[in-house]
Amino acid sequence: MQNQSFVTEFLLLGLSQNPKVHKIIFIAFLFVYIATFGGNMIIVVTIINSHALLGSPMYFFLAFLSFLDACISSVITPKITVDLLYERRTISFDGCMAQVFAVHFFTGVEVIILITMAYDRYVAICKPLLYSSIMNRRLCAILVGIAWTGGFLHSIIQIIFILYLPFCGPNVIDHFLCDLFPLLKLACTDTHIFVILVFANSGSICIIIFSLLLVSYGVILFSLRAHSSEGRHKALSTCGSHITVVVLFFVPCILIYARPASAFFSEKNVFLFATILTPLLNPMIYTFRNKEMKNAIRKMWKRLILDYGLS
Repeated sequence: MQNQSFVTEFLLLGLSQNPKVHKIIFIAFLFVYIATFGGNMIIVVTIINSHALLGSPMYFFLAFLSFLDACISSVITPKITVDLLYERRTISFDGCMAQVFAVHFFTGVEVIILITMAYDRYVAICKPLLYSSIMNRRLCAILVGIAWTGGFLHSIIQIIFILYLPFCGPNVIDHFLCDLFPLLKLACTDTHIFVILVFANSGSICIIIFSLLLVSYGVILFSLRAHSSEGRHKALSTCGSHITVVVLFFVPCILIYARPASAFFSEKNVFLFATILTPLLNPMIYTFRNKEMKNAIRKMWKRLILDYGLS
């Protein structure tokens, strides 16, 4: 598809124009990326190596969520971190399109996985006797397939939006990455209809799904009245972690996409939190209050140390 664009690259203004703070931010981002990627991959490897955890749909989806967080962080953080070393930060037109596609692809998949995790908790708490028959391996595989397909369709729609836009001159993006609203500001055409389409494809979806997830967790928590105090405590701990992750994911999404294109002055800060800090916080949220995960991580490390010592 040809979009009549004369722009071959974009200039990213980044987070700060002050070169004195770039080295400090570089070290901070490098540490955050290593911690994010390492933390999420530890969860993935731990669950894969634990037959007890991998056999549980909840932990299967948790491993998938951690993998997605590692992917989202890898798409964004390394580029931002390396750019801090250069005075002129650029990205090619094709690279910009690839970044938009990848970010929306992985976040689109994550939205569906968060919905799936809420459904998994609903079945486990509200229909415990039917849990193993409902949440079987076939259904889990189907849900993962739906997540990949949904993320792909969502990101393709975003790319089609952009490829229809003519970029005929201005190429300075006041941001640290390529995304829809920053690119809409550079287009040499009236973008009002595109702003509406972005809201319909991203903003409204974020609002609707976030509302449905909050209602579903409300139903789950309401049903806990019939459980024992020990069962309530365990369910509340699990659901509390899920609700925290849902809020951390969807509130920034709503602030970024469910508003007029020029009405929000802290878009960079919200994007920073959503794409860099949230993937770092998710593994902490899921492991700190989860005894099964902590025990599985300890066993894995002990096994690795013993295997290394014996070799």
